Amino acid sequence: MSPTPPTGPLVTRAGLADELRGLGVRSGETLLVHSSLSSLGWVCGGAVAVVQALLDVLGPDGTLVVPTQTGDLSDPSLWRHPPVPREWWDPIRESMPAYDPLVTPSRGVGVVPETVRTWPGALRSAHPQTSFAAVGPRAAEIVEGHAPDCRLGERSPLARLEERGARVLLLGAGYATCTAFHLAEYRIPSPVVNVGRPVRAPGGGSRWEVVREVAITSERFEELGHDFERDRPVVRGRAGAAEARLFPVADAVAYAERWLALHRSREEWVLG
Repeated sequence: MSPTPPTGPLVTRAGLADELRGLGVRSGETLLVHSSLSSLGWVCGGAVAVVQALLDVLGPDGTLVVPTQTGDLSDPSLWRHPPVPREWWDPIRESMPAYDPLVTPSRGVGVVPETVRTWPGALRSAHPQTSFAAVGPRAAEIVEGHAPDCRLGERSPLARLEERGARVLLLGAGYATCTAFHLAEYRIPSPVVNVGRPVRAPGGGSRWEVVREVAITSERFEELGHDFERDRPVVRGRAGAAEARLFPVADAVAYAERWLALHRSREEWVLG
């Protein structure tokens, strides 16, 4: 029996770059990209070709930014997909390796961000759970200073992106992935929760740490994104087989501040 043929369309580096230019991605800008490689079709060169196409369009003066989150560096008592036995919790906390921006792989954000993370010249922020990686002349100013007790707030790369007029590109990804919405959670009254994670110990190794943090959740982000797109200018188009959306970080944050304050209860926040 012959293998199943690939699902198209055929996507190439040059063709994807042309589609991104047609969408409105500009040379020299700073772009925060949330992506789904599989949604594009059959990409010749895979994630490497996608990153190359993005860098081709942004040019030498542009900066590419992606989330490189490591949600697995978290308290095992909160794991649900799948959960682990209660008797494992303490051994996991005691032995989990600490975050290392040069070594720790991203998880749950797709293969394109992981490719950017290892790209020549890429820089990565220091937060042990919600880091970002960037390539380009503004990479350092965006990723530096990511506070260990501020996952996605004022002392994170999201605030730097907002200040610098960056835009968000959802490339085959939905609004549930839009990290810019999280910055709004820090600007309205929000619950605070305990967040556990491994950190580097003096002299090497790791130790378990618990910090107090603003509660964040992407619960209802798709609904928020639907309303945002209805009420604010969002550029829509296609790249390969994927839907693509392009909009300013600042617009997304400002809209989310108002929307979340009206639509999401404290109970939803904590449970999310």
